[in-house]
Amino acid sequence: MDLNRLRQEIDVIDDKLVALFVQRMQIAAQIGSYKKEHGLPVFAPEREQQKLADVAGKAGSEMADYTKALYVLLMELSRAYQNKLTEESTEVAQ
Repeated sequence: MDLNRLRQEIDVIDDKLVALFVQRMQIAAQIGSYKKEHGLPVFAPEREQQKLADVAGKAGSEMADYTKALYVLLMELSRAYQNKLTEESTEVAQ
């Protein structure tokens, strides 16, 4: 096992994750616009619970909790971005 090779593999995956994250946030912005136009709230707790259950199931038992933690953060960031774009002030937890 070569640590440098493994780190290079992580770097390649990280590049893909960043690109997918940006794409996801762009779509979240479109969803935020739709919700604003239709008078819908940004926060949809039922949808988020469904999504968490879905991704946890796809991740398998060993990664379910980690995947849920990742998606809780992703959804928080999406809501914050939607709120920012719809002029509802919010801060991102750091």
